[in-house]
Amino acid sequence: MSEAPRSLHVIGGKGLGGAEGFFIRLVNALARRGEPVAAVTVGSGAIARAIDPAVRHYHAPMLGSWDLYSRWKINRCIADFRPDVVQTYMGRATRIVRLPRGRAPVHLARLGGFYNLKGYRHAHAWVGNTRGIHDYLLARGLPAGQVHQIGNFVDAPPRLESSALDVLREQLGLHGCRIVLGLGRLHVNKGWADLLRAFARLPAALDTEPLHLLMVGDGPLRRELEALSAELGIAARVHWAGWKHDPAPYYQLADVFVCASVHEPLGNVILEAWANRALVVSTRAQGPQELMQDGVNGLLAPLADAAGLAAVLQHALALDAGQRERLIEAGADEVERRYSETAIVSAYTALYARLRNAVRAA
Repeated sequence: MSEAPRSLHVIGGKGLGGAEGFFIRLVNALARRGEPVAAVTVGSGAIARAIDPAVRHYHAPMLGSWDLYSRWKINRCIADFRPDVVQTYMGRATRIVRLPRGRAPVHLARLGGFYNLKGYRHAHAWVGNTRGIHDYLLARGLPAGQVHQIGNFVDAPPRLESSALDVLREQLGLHGCRIVLGLGRLHVNKGWADLLRAFARLPAALDTEPLHLLMVGDGPLRRELEALSAELGIAARVHWAGWKHDPAPYYQLADVFVCASVHEPLGNVILEAWANRALVVSTRAQGPQELMQDGVNGLLAPLADAAGLAAVLQHALALDAGQRERLIEAGADEVERRYSETAIVSAYTALYARLRNAVRAA
């Protein structure tokens, strides 16, 4: 039996976002499976603190593509760990890593968006996390045999006891309320202004139960969005919870989770919502359209259309228990079948083995 392929994973930056969260989940999952894995991160960042102690862990400052010191440090890590594959995440790490072709290790660049490929073309192989990104890479001239698609996986959290959810509901001031949830970085791509305008079109209460919007996340638009909620006359019914390291309780608290993005290459939040058995409403952005089937595992709304989003939210909130459960169950099944840790980690280890074997056979 051939030995397991060795993978070294490199990411720059310190903060946590979608790509960073997936980096942590994949590296830690590989370690749990006993795969030979190592990581290079910025030493003082939140990413570094989240890496499992079982992972061989190196650090480099990764200040930019011109950072020759970090390139030297990463090359030292490669010499020490002897990986078959060096997987880079996002532009900074990918631009820093420069490896010769035709011999180990293979440089595999992982893309989670429709990025300018100038800083990615020097890699040896590429993996996109959606079919749309995969096709985008091919359309821009990357060699078909070296472009791959593997999705993301999210954690499968335990279902919280109703008493724990009741405590959280009280802490948030949402006792007796119906809850619409928005969760993510407060960035223009996420369509938060559309969500606020859509929520303002909904009734203040449904069957005597007050309807409130819970916003979980933070970012550069926080003050602007708070001002918009006041302008729309809904400030008293919008709750700003800030960034939460563990979003699971908030998904589980919600009557409806909304992804209002105008640009969303994948939609990790949809996978998280499904894993937490939340009812999902999403706009027809690129990733959500690929993930979801309207009326089967969630409800799709028009893109960048507050009135259209409000109509779909109204429909979602009016579903009976059986209709809700069918949509929720289908979403949970989709995660388990196609986006589980087992499925995605197995796909990555199989890809690492193919890339290693191709170099050895050359």
